[in-house]
Formats: sequence, structure tokens, C-alpha cells
Amino acid sequence: MIQSIWGKLGGAGIGLAVGGPIGALLGGVAGHMLVDREGAIFGRVPRDVMFTMGLVALAAKMAKADGVVVDTEVAAFEKIVEVPAAEKARVRSLFELAMKTSDGFEAYARQIGEAFADEPALLEDVLDGLFHIAKADQAVHELEFAYLRDVATIFGFDDAEFERIAARHVLNADDPYLIIAADRSMSDAELKRRYRQMAAENHPDRELARGLPPEAVKIATARLSAINAAWDRIAAERNIR
Repeated sequence: MIQSIWGKLGGAGIGLAVGGPIGALLGGVAGHMLVDREGAIFGRVPRDVMFTMGLVALAAKMAKADGVVVDTEVAAFEKIVEVPAAEKARVRSLFELAMKTSDGFEAYARQIGEAFADEPALLEDVLDGLFHIAKADQAVHELEFAYLRDVATIFGFDDAEFERIAARHVLNADDPYLIIAADRSMSDAELKRRYRQMAAENHPDRELARGLPPEAVKIATARLSAINAAWDRIAAERNIR
């Protein structure tokens, strides 16, 4: 992963097609301007690059929205994405440039949403990653929560889907049924089927099978842990074995 992302962004090996606001952001740091278009000479941008750079750009805009210093956001980002010591300065440059650019977060969110339009699960991974960064100081603050809701809307998630995602991260959604997208009126058997479905759909092995980057696997692992914890609470409440 270290080579596949950070190696691609520097030096002569940058044969990528990115374009849009994220391409401009990378161009400003790497000294290249990359173009995203059908039939581009180097093909379409790899998903790992778009995923990781999307997290950088949207996390930086979130820092600008809530006023948190860059150090906090970068440290939280590095808990999700492994950044080699030699590339830490580049990540900081990406954060700072994204914060200063005239492009609003909406432009970054739209580009990511379009890139992964056929993979809503991957867009959910991006949102989960942003939640992990937001709660690095042990709380998701009001401005951050509003920001994340706006990003989710641009990604195409409705209010119910956003609340389900948020329930894995924030205490005000202290409802294990919400986390597994279930209803309290369901029977024990229905709940067990629903839990098994959610666990299967969110297993990290699915991320690996789809060729997604390690940070997506890490996010999926945390998500599955939240789903399992929610099921444990429901099972205990109902004495389901």
C-alpha cells in the first residue's frame, strides 16, 4: 500500500489520470496536472488513489469547517492510512493545500461520489473513515456532524442511511437495532437473519476480494466490530442464543 499510493504520487511513476478538484490538489503538491477523461492515455485513476486522496481532501475541509488544527486531523488520518515517515510532509502539504483551495468540499464530495457511484459500499467506507477522523478527539462535534451529513447527501445517502452509519460512531444514536438496520418489532429469527446478512455484507474479506486498499479493510473491520457489538446487546436483551 505504501508504494502503491505514495510511490504513485511522486517522481516519474505518476502515470495516473485524476483530474477535477482532486487532480488539481495532487498537481499542486506533486508538480503534475493529471486529467481524468474517458480514453485518457494512462487509463482511469486507481480506486486506492481516489479513496485515499478523497479522505485527505474531505478531512481537510472538515478541519476548516470545525476549526480543528491540522495536526489533529493529520494524526487521526494516519491512524487509518499508513503513511511512511518520508511522506508525512507531503500529507501535511495535501491537507494544507486542500484547506486553502477555493474549491468547496462539495466539489471533492461530488468527484468521489461520481467515481464510486456504482459502489455505494465504498462511499460508506469513505464516510466511516471521516467519522473516525472526526471523533479522534473523543467526540463528533455539531459542525462536524452537519458536515458529514452534507457529504452523505452528496454521496446519495438518504437520512435513514446516514443515521445508520452515524449510529456506529456517535452516542446519541444509542440504538443497537439502528446499527444493524433492524426494527424492534422483528422476531428473534428475523433479527438473527438480519444480523448475519449485515455481518456478511460488511466483512473485511469482501474489501480484500474487491481489491480495495488496506485502509478500506481497516475501516470495514471497525464497522464489523460495531455490528457485532450491536448484535451482542440485542441478543442479551432478548436472551437470543
